Amino acid sequence: MSRIANAPVAIPGGVDVKIDGNDMTIKGTGGQLSFKVHNDVSVEVNDNLIQVKWDDAIKKANAQAGTTRASINNMITGVSKGFEKKLTLIGVGYRASVKGNALTLALGFSNPVEYQVPEGVSVEATSQTELLVKGIDKQKVGQVASEIRAFRPPEPYKGKGVRYTDEYVARKEAKKK
Repeated sequence: MSRIANAPVAIPGGVDVKIDGNDMTIKGTGGQLSFKVHNDVSVEVNDNLIQVKWDDAIKKANAQAGTTRASINNMITGVSKGFEKKLTLIGVGYRASVKGNALTLALGFSNPVEYQVPEGVSVEATSQTELLVKGIDKQKVGQVASEIRAFRPPEPYKGKGVRYTDEYVARKEAKKK
């Protein structure tokens, strides 16, 4: 039995939910997101609450119900508040700049790294060494932040690289003679 799927999702003010068969559309102040509900799961809207229903006889429906409920909750949070990830560049000469939807990173390579930010996500350089990735889709925001971090992940000896602001990097001791 899925414990996550049993909890209803509250619909805040200013958010509109429409269900058309298996297609679900959520509109809010941040934008609009759509979701295709799995065939083994049904979604009901009653009194500003979204309830996920499923058949316990189907083994995979239990897992799909929890996933569906979590996705709906993330979509409602995204269109009402939005999601953001903060990245920090640590290293001598490491810096970032944003022009339009193009991100330019100087990460110690011979040439700067160019990254095209996908649609639906925005990247801001709050300073030369700090980036803020924002958007309404939690999966896209996390994916873009992960792709930026992958250009130069933090190394364990000096801690240089691109890391999440709240990330802890375990430091290793240098070799001893």
